Amino acid sequence: MKNSNKIIIALILIVTLAACGKNQNKEQEPQGKVNNEHNAAGANVKITFVELGSVTCIPCKQMQPVMKSIEEKYGGSVKVVFHDVWKDKAAQKRYNIELIPTQVFLDENGNEFFRHQGFFAENEIVKLFESRGVKPINN
Repeated sequence: MKNSNKIIIALILIVTLAACGKNQNKEQEPQGKVNNEHNAAGANVKITFVELGSVTCIPCKQMQPVMKSIEEKYGGSVKVVFHDVWKDKAAQKRYNIELIPTQVFLDENGNEFFRHQGFFAENEIVKLFESRGVKPINN
C-alpha cells in the first residue's frame, strides 16, 4: 500500500472517531440559561435531558433506547429532547457541540449543570439524577 493511501485511511479513521465522540464528563458551573428547552416542558420538570447527536452515528443510535427508558421511568419530572445536529445546525451552535453524541442536562430554571460527550449509560444518568434528588416515578 502506498504511503499516501495509508495517510488517507488514517485521516478518515481520526475524523470518524472524532465525529462519533469519546467519553468525557464535564461538570458545569451554572452559566445562565442555555436556551428555552425547559419552557415547554411544564411545571413538574426538574431536569431537561438534551441529547445532541445524529440518526446516522452508531453511539448516537445506542442512546435512543436510553432516552426512551428515561422518559418512561421519570415521566413528567424529566423532559428528554433530541436534536440531530446535522439537520439542526442552530442546536449545534447553541450548545457548542464538539463531539457527538453529547448530553446536556438543564435544571428546572434552564441552567446547564452537567455535560457528557459520547455514549452515556443509563445507570450513570440515573446516578446523576439521584444526586440532584430526582427519582423515578415508580419510587
